[in-house]
Amino acid sequence: MNIKILSPLWGHENLKYSEFLDKMKNAGYDGFDTWIPADKEKKKLLFDYLQKHEMYIVAHQHQANGSNFTEFKKSFLSYLNICAEPNPILINSHTGKDYFTMDQNLQLIDIAQEFSEKTGVTVVHETHRGRVGYSPQMIDEIFKIRKSFSITADFSHWVCVTESMLENFTSILTEAITRSKHIHLRIGFEQGPQVPDPSAPEWKYALDNFLSWWDRIVEVNDVSKTKILPLTTEFGPKPYMPTIPFSNTPVSDQFKINCYMKDLVNLRYKKFRN
Repeated sequence: MNIKILSPLWGHENLKYSEFLDKMKNAGYDGFDTWIPADKEKKKLLFDYLQKHEMYIVAHQHQANGSNFTEFKKSFLSYLNICAEPNPILINSHTGKDYFTMDQNLQLIDIAQEFSEKTGVTVVHETHRGRVGYSPQMIDEIFKIRKSFSITADFSHWVCVTESMLENFTSILTEAITRSKHIHLRIGFEQGPQVPDPSAPEWKYALDNFLSWWDRIVEVNDVSKTKILPLTTEFGPKPYMPTIPFSNTPVSDQFKINCYMKDLVNLRYKKFRN
């Protein structure tokens, strides 16, 4: 198994696209976790950059929309097709809505599964608030119904939604770990999806919990002979990043924190880095 560490575009939208790509390559990232640009020039720049520098991409699908489920479903498939264009490691999908019925969300999951079977591009569904699998309880029902359902493990959302370090969801967490094909390396806590700085001693308990979950995901994927396991450093900008009152200044530097996480997992999983 080979672990690739990716950077999000999220939080760097203020940079010229070429500057963003160069900044992350020079920082030592293996590639990017981002949506496919709608702008044709940016799309060509991204695709050419990936090829020229032999870098990797997880294509991020979060744009599916519609005023009703029928429109959303059509949009969802359309964006999956766009995401497949650069031959990504996989597609990370913000699938469905927490207010869709279970049947409606299952329809979207089945569309993604059929898409994967036809194209050979794996679609994994992020455990994200407001989406399919926003909570351990919801995703447990899907696990029971769809045995091929795989996820991006962003457990920062779950600890926030459940106001816990998932102590009461051990069996669901174990199943989620076996279904995880991608990790978002953000540390959440009981009252929010992102700690201010994971290197601070007051957040060590949260960091240790998340590292233990990620270790298990790496082990599962190693045993199952996953070819590439992508890890994305996904600490976000404000308002995910807390700010100082009245000045609206972020309390920490997003890029520095993501580089801290990159270096931490690079060392921790060194034997899988090549």
